[in-house]
Amino acid sequence: MAIDVIRATTTAITAVAAGRRCFPVPSLEAALLLGRQLRNALLAGEISGDLPQEFELNNSPAEIAAREDLDRPLILLSSSGTKLIHAARQCHSAYLACFRNCASLSRYLIRRHPRVALIGAGTRGEFREEDQICCAWIARELIAAGYEGEDDRTSSIVDRWSTAAVEACLCSKSVDYLRRSGQTRDLDFTLEHVNDLPHVFMMRDGEVVMAAQAATAGCTSAPSMVRA
Repeated sequence: MAIDVIRATTTAITAVAAGRRCFPVPSLEAALLLGRQLRNALLAGEISGDLPQEFELNNSPAEIAAREDLDRPLILLSSSGTKLIHAARQCHSAYLACFRNCASLSRYLIRRHPRVALIGAGTRGEFREEDQICCAWIARELIAAGYEGEDDRTSSIVDRWSTAAVEACLCSKSVDYLRRSGQTRDLDFTLEHVNDLPHVFMMRDGEVVMAAQAATAGCTSAPSMVRA
């Protein structure tokens, strides 16, 4: 499972929840190539915080949510998050998580997958607080359902962050960057949209798709292991 709360998975999930197609890409070259293949594509994202010349907007969930051109497929690029999403698609089932869908995704995963890996994108080699919180919230529900943490590191993250309020992420360097760069709309959007989506989002053929509503999920396997 790929998690990059600030901001790639939040942006991707927000786009698809609104009815827009979304294609996360690992590089600028991949974004431009796909942009030539998709009709009237919307290129959004950043490289090390900078907006590429060919792009229309940043990796911004707030901006994506405000746009009305839902017929334009989103090609999304970020420094770390979309690389993780792109790599995760090699897994049998690759899900996306952010604060918006933690609860619904937790319910969906229980008994569907005996082992679950929760992977934060990491920025400059750091497992940022917002991603640790998101991982811990999901892991808490899985453990309550009978899963076990794989190692001491997983247990430590769950113990520290599983009951944290969303505001606990305000100490993050990601938050500091948004404030310093004048992108507080994205911070406000992230903090104000918590567990407001009942849907599950996953990668399929290079595209983020809405898989299901958690309430309709069936049970196919016994719980086993969770790793953060």
